[in-house]
Amino acid sequence: MYKYILRRLLLLIPVILGVTFIIFTMMYFTPGDPARIILGEQASETDVQRLRAEMGLDDPFFIQFGRYIKDVAVNQDLGRSYRSNRSVTGELVARFPTTLKLAGLGVLVAVAMGIPIGIISATKQYSFFDNFSMVLALVGVSMPNFWQGMMLILVFSVYLGWFPSSGFSTWKHMILPALTIGTSTAAVITRMTRSSMLEVVRQDYIRTARAKGQVESKVINRHALKNALIPILTVVGLQFGYLLGGAVLTETIFSIPGLGNLMVQSIRTRDFPMVQGGVLFIAVTFSFVNLIVDILYAYVDPRIRSQYK
Repeated sequence: MYKYILRRLLLLIPVILGVTFIIFTMMYFTPGDPARIILGEQASETDVQRLRAEMGLDDPFFIQFGRYIKDVAVNQDLGRSYRSNRSVTGELVARFPTTLKLAGLGVLVAVAMGIPIGIISATKQYSFFDNFSMVLALVGVSMPNFWQGMMLILVFSVYLGWFPSSGFSTWKHMILPALTIGTSTAAVITRMTRSSMLEVVRQDYIRTARAKGQVESKVINRHALKNALIPILTVVGLQFGYLLGGAVLTETIFSIPGLGNLMVQSIRTRDFPMVQGGVLFIAVTFSFVNLIVDILYAYVDPRIRSQYK
């Protein structure tokens, strides 16, 4: 098991290098002079050229990329913001807990809604509940988060006044963003749970368990659900990773001071180091989430665990 984890950690290195190269290349060829952005439009050309030389912006592409990789790998330094002159690493670390909390709440909402609905739909296939829940799941998958967030603000904040429309400091502030980011994920989990459960409930050992006279709830929860968890875990893990990087619109709509909101502001102001560091930070987090999901497989399924011994 430890060898498997070590091997997966080593495989993360080329993935992170590839992501870093792609985002660095995109930022390098994006129009706009970083020196001009820092000094402002009123700065003289002499001052701009001097700052470019100090920052090493006149060096060839691969020299700049190698310097960036060295700073990230050795010093854990993602650079400094062009606008605030603050450390990119410090800004990302300060904002990440808020995004992590939002993504975690979204996944909790999605799991609490998606798995039970998917189980009931699979055990009552082609019933009214099954058809109705699948229609709702299709609507949930198709509905854009930004539109849903604005509708929730309009109904529950403006008309009813039950919840605040912005911020993320109290549990009341968290309800609407969690629902916005969690319902579309719940639709994906519902569809996957139903599909996986339908494959399992038709197996011979499920019929054998029922023939032995076991209670239906025990047959579904202990035998069927446990064997159907692998694809469900995969979807939950992937969706959690997507929510970490895809909370941009939700954080912007509800004015939540997380990574997504920071990325949007940085893109608007052409703060290249912040955008570059944010994308790299999210990519590394996503990779570790996938690693954790793979490790969980071994604890859910004994057949997978036996392969590591």
